[in-house]
Amino acid sequence: VHGGACSADSLAHKSSEERDSSIQSSCGEKRAMVASLYSIVAVCNNMGIGKDGKLPWPPLRNEYKHFQKMTMTTKEEGKQNVVIMGRKTWFSIPEKHRPLKNRINIVLSKELKDVPEGAHYLAKSLQEALDHLETPEMKRKIDKVWIVGGSSIYKEAMERPIHHQLFVTRIMHDFESDTFFPEIDLKKYRLLPDYTGIPVDIQEENGIQYKFEVYENIV
Repeated sequence: VHGGACSADSLAHKSSEERDSSIQSSCGEKRAMVASLYSIVAVCNNMGIGKDGKLPWPPLRNEYKHFQKMTMTTKEEGKQNVVIMGRKTWFSIPEKHRPLKNRINIVLSKELKDVPEGAHYLAKSLQEALDHLETPEMKRKIDKVWIVGGSSIYKEAMERPIHHQLFVTRIMHDFESDTFFPEIDLKKYRLLPDYTGIPVDIQEENGIQYKFEVYENIV
């Protein structure tokens, strides 16, 4: 894991060899695991999540506020949530909004050599990122770990045998898409009847209807 210049974590100032040994020694022989993962996504009728590196639908301000609220809210004051995303997702965020503020931004990429400007950390894989979050320095400062895209990272997270909640916004319209969310296996995930703080009724903005759903894996 490589730390970015804007990270306050002490590991960011160590060499890559020191960081790697810090992660390895803290995890021991048996890999430690983050207790829970949270994924958040908006999908249209065909499970599309992107088109040409952007959202397939027009901007939905209140839906974006929902994303902000869910990924920023922590249970403990003084802690921050983590947002993990792939390289394409990171660069799809308008530059003025990078990094996602008040959250620890981790970018996953096998190609990038340096931490993208504004990001806090760069990891080669989801497992490497999660291992890093198990270091004592990180455990003291983080609350929830959110997966925010793209498709392959959502899929890998959904297949992990740990507690996982999916926060899905169902855009109830058809939009042309070239990137899609993985199928939600209802044998492995159940739709929760309600979730504190999330409205159950259909929302509408700019003539576009959508609803919020929360799924939880059956482990």
